[in-house]
Amino acid sequence: MSLNLNSITSLCLLRLSAIGDVCHAVAMVQAIQKQYPNLKITWVIGKVEYQLLKHLPGVEFVIFDKSQGWRSYFNLRKALEGQRFDVLLHMQVALRATIASLAISAKTRIGFDRARAKEGQWLVTNHRVDAIASPHVLEGFMGFAKTLGVTDFTPQWNIPVPEADTAFAKQLLPDEERSLVICAAASKAERNWLPERYAAVAEHAIAKGYRVILCGGPTELEQTLAQQIVSHCRQPLENQVGKTSLTQLLAVLKQASIVLAPDTGPAHMAVTQGTPVIGLYAHSNPGRTGPYTSLEHVVSVYDEAIATQHSQSVVWGTRAKGEHLMEMIEVAPVLSVFDGLAHEFDK
Repeated sequence: MSLNLNSITSLCLLRLSAIGDVCHAVAMVQAIQKQYPNLKITWVIGKVEYQLLKHLPGVEFVIFDKSQGWRSYFNLRKALEGQRFDVLLHMQVALRATIASLAISAKTRIGFDRARAKEGQWLVTNHRVDAIASPHVLEGFMGFAKTLGVTDFTPQWNIPVPEADTAFAKQLLPDEERSLVICAAASKAERNWLPERYAAVAEHAIAKGYRVILCGGPTELEQTLAQQIVSHCRQPLENQVGKTSLTQLLAVLKQASIVLAPDTGPAHMAVTQGTPVIGLYAHSNPGRTGPYTSLEHVVSVYDEAIATQHSQSVVWGTRAKGEHLMEMIEVAPVLSVFDGLAHEFDK
């Protein structure tokens, strides 16, 4: 099913979270904008995610603050009162997103194909994207653009950063300096690599002449992991964890030569800035959720982990379970990928 956008003037996008997913969604939005530059786009987005994308050109944002509980749905309805969109792109499979979509008035309501339209999404949409056998999340999102008639799916990202944040990043990491930025923490502790192994990579990078900086958010989990990495490292590390805004972090990731991260939002933020990412994966399939432009740099034990838990092939996107799977990732393959990237820089 393809729609003719010649008669469509307004579009609403519903994608509330998370950081990595909204980064993928930006590429889809900008693919649509490239083909239909006059289309009015409204994006219903989470409060935290808005802080990263609030300067995005040509997009009006409506914040959905889930911390407000049931009031968040009433506030969304109030914010959209009187607006009717030609098209809704319902791009989040979550019960709260399904409920939130009821506050959005749209004639055409596009959701995922039936296999992916879980959490009741299929009940609140009237069109579906084409099914894809084994897509990366970004490719799955591009299916929405395809439904709208977009033909160029080459991902591009233009996420503006305030000049002050760029200046902050350049002062922290001057252009001429080789640097490794480690964003060590994922949203769940089980997806984090061991602090002593992060420290071993940091020591290796420092010995190669790289500046190493730890970055991340202000949560206790991230702060604690950063402190553990510092304590295990025999060389001094710069700890910026909890000290940057999202747009400052985005600017720092752009300045970085290489980023090291598990399955976490900053890995995808780095992708949007063209910075190579060494991704560490055990629980999720990097073919689906890995750093899109750096999949060849991923160090993954996902296949081994899944093989020990399932005797037959699994549904695409199945997660491996276990609190200690990241321990399967040894230091040596990570150093090998780092050295390969460092060699590219030295050419």
